[in-house]
Amino acid sequence: MIFPDLTMPLPGPLTSAHFVGVGGAGMSGIAQLFLDAGITVTGSDRAANANIDALRTAGATINIGHDAAHLGAADALVYTGALWPDNPEYLAAIERGIPVLHRSQALAWLVGDTRLVAVAGAHGKTTSTGMIITALRELGASPSFVNGGVIQGLGTSSGSGTDDLFVVEADESDGSFLLYSTAIALVTNVDADHLDHYGSHEAFDDAFVEFASRASEAVVVSSDDAGAIRVTKRLTHKNIVTFGEAPDATVRMHSLTSEGPIAFLIVVDGCEERVQLSVPGRHNAVNATGAIAVLVGLGFELGPAIDAVSTFAGTQRRFELHAVVDGVSVYDDYAHHPTEVEAALSGARSVLGAGKLIAVHQPHLFSRTRDMATEFAEVYERLADHTVVLDVFGAREDPIPGVTGELVSSQFADATRVDFVPDWQLAAERVAELANEGDIVMTLSCGDVYRIIPQLVAAMESRGSSRAVEPSVADQVPSEEA
Repeated sequence: MIFPDLTMPLPGPLTSAHFVGVGGAGMSGIAQLFLDAGITVTGSDRAANANIDALRTAGATINIGHDAAHLGAADALVYTGALWPDNPEYLAAIERGIPVLHRSQALAWLVGDTRLVAVAGAHGKTTSTGMIITALRELGASPSFVNGGVIQGLGTSSGSGTDDLFVVEADESDGSFLLYSTAIALVTNVDADHLDHYGSHEAFDDAFVEFASRASEAVVVSSDDAGAIRVTKRLTHKNIVTFGEAPDATVRMHSLTSEGPIAFLIVVDGCEERVQLSVPGRHNAVNATGAIAVLVGLGFELGPAIDAVSTFAGTQRRFELHAVVDGVSVYDDYAHHPTEVEAALSGARSVLGAGKLIAVHQPHLFSRTRDMATEFAEVYERLADHTVVLDVFGAREDPIPGVTGELVSSQFADATRVDFVPDWQLAAERVAELANEGDIVMTLSCGDVYRIIPQLVAAMESRGSSRAVEPSVADQVPSEEA
């Protein structure tokens, strides 16, 4: 992994840029905006996917695999932080002395002096960002945007708008969210993660204090999350807007429904309105409340803002339905932290009915698995009826001796409710043995766990002659960005 040098000055005008790890949702979105700006885009990644196909159609030249020759005559190289420092294209750019930009620096270059809404938090930022973008478009605004996931209603993770407004999902994982000149900062939560970079919970909090303090217009921050409360107490900002269920929240939600697509009441300045979302789960009610608070802060009236957020249909890899086989619904979710897993499983339970919830957990990162195995096991054992644990998706990390998926399964109090099955075919067959009509099977990780879905479908189909309904495995390769 390469940590960005955020002190590096941004380059002047560019005519061409080369993107390494271009296939990820965030990187491909930035590359598309470079194309929209008339800049020649080349790139590379380890495997082809739908994002790369779309960039090629738009005029980019993308190579599969990495080679110094791919750099060509680019004016700058843009890389994802998950890139290994021995990447030949990265090294070639260093040797030639051309600007080497972390993706956040490339995004800051694009944003320039536009009015920026930046969404940060350990969880919920992709959905919250998608809600804000969807709502702004519904309200007639034309923002530019880059999100960390494809927005279902728009079919893209990025877009160039005509307004002086830019909305981004700001990545806290490596501190790069501190690079932006933000007008409105939304902090969904401050649940410590990425301690391999920050080193301590205190340093993680410090970064969010700095991020929020830099907002020129307003800070919109959770009233309920313990970490967000800690951060808020340290802020001296002139315009702090809190959102959540706390009685003193500036934008307060209450009276949530417990099943199906979520509904609740929201109160702002004594005005109460009902909100009915198109997506399930209490966490989405929280995300929507934060999004509505941002929209009101941007000057939109409460009623139209609520109606606009209610049109949001989700983002890819967030409780995304891929197939229904013999009455078994197969979903995928990006959840890779215990808090995210809890939200995803709770959302699934709200639409489950009388069936079972069968989770397929792919641990993401060796360090996170080592540090949070007990928390993962507790959440899965409490909310899933059965869990099948795969092996660790290491992404940017080298293996840690003794850290495998079994570290999670071994923490279950009831060993009959979990299986550690590192072989994917055997894991799919085990899920097929467990699943019956009315059940939900759910894969969870920000790794490549969704790739097991065809095996899950095939294993369940092999039990009988019925065919799968609507199999639509998303071609979203994690690439170097995962």
